[in-house]
Amino acid sequence: MADLKSKFLEVYSVLKEELLQDPAFEFADNDRKWVEGMLDYNVPGGKLNRGLSVLDSYKLLIEGRELTDDEVFLSSALGWCIEWLQAYFLVLDDIMDGSHTRRGQPCWFRIPKVGLIAANDGVLLRNHIHCILKKHFRGKPYYVDLLDLFNEVEFQTASGQMIDLITTLEGEKDLSKYTLSLHRRIVQYKTAYYSFYLPVACALLMLGENLDNHVDVKEILVEMGTYFQVQDDYLDCFGDPKTIGKIGTDIEDFKCSWLVVKALELCDEDQKKLLHENYGKADPTNVAEVKALYNNLNLQGVFEDYESKSHDKLMAAIEAHPSKSVQAVLKSFLSKIYKRQK
Repeated sequence: MADLKSKFLEVYSVLKEELLQDPAFEFADNDRKWVEGMLDYNVPGGKLNRGLSVLDSYKLLIEGRELTDDEVFLSSALGWCIEWLQAYFLVLDDIMDGSHTRRGQPCWFRIPKVGLIAANDGVLLRNHIHCILKKHFRGKPYYVDLLDLFNEVEFQTASGQMIDLITTLEGEKDLSKYTLSLHRRIVQYKTAYYSFYLPVACALLMLGENLDNHVDVKEILVEMGTYFQVQDDYLDCFGDPKTIGKIGTDIEDFKCSWLVVKALELCDEDQKKLLHENYGKADPTNVAEVKALYNNLNLQGVFEDYESKSHDKLMAAIEAHPSKSVQAVLKSFLSKIYKRQK
């Protein structure tokens, strides 16, 4: 696995160098330096789970056979396309949310001299994906399917982000609209498709599979992605910022978090009034009131129960799948996120 990760990182260097040779950046060395610095700051800095999952999934799907150098490169290139997509989303998401830190360092737009140039950098990141796909996959029989997949998932994620943003409009804060069904809709579109389904779909396409024949796999992965985002919501409040790499602001940002939805379900009228008065305010005193309420409602215990039941439900669905290699892929995904702390 360590060897595969090192090969994966080598592919990043190859792809970056190819992109930096684009004629668009021939005018001055400063252009290339800016793009290189922007890429190095935003693309390879995370855990790389999404990208590595393409490589892992492809290896599991071919059931033990050693990957050829070409298969390692192509599956890694697709993995990096997902990491580029992730970087594009995060750069713009941080601007929209006014965030301060990402992956333990200042958000890109917070860097001196960057500011809102970061918005255009996000657009560049998005367009790099199709440069990579065109250069390395144009002659493959699944090229058009790859383009359709990335376009579809990008649209789904942007739709989830839109739903998330318009539920938190300034001056229209209304906790009564926050329900489990709304939360599920946001996280399914904003997180689950690109973080869980996309890596496996890329591996299946490389194998020559028709994605229409794997709707059951998609459903399991989307369910897993929902569980992952509930964990994220939980860690935003109860996780250690040093471990998760950012300071959680869901309470201040009036997010439709799983925690506030569960709190609304469990509150009595006085507690509900307290939540309405304090949720979505940046003052540390208001945030502390909400967190105290979460503790009084034992939301940590409620989450642990949810996590255990979600794991059992997902395992049952995975083990019902007829393909052992697909089971192995799905179990690998679940093992990486079950009881995670970051």
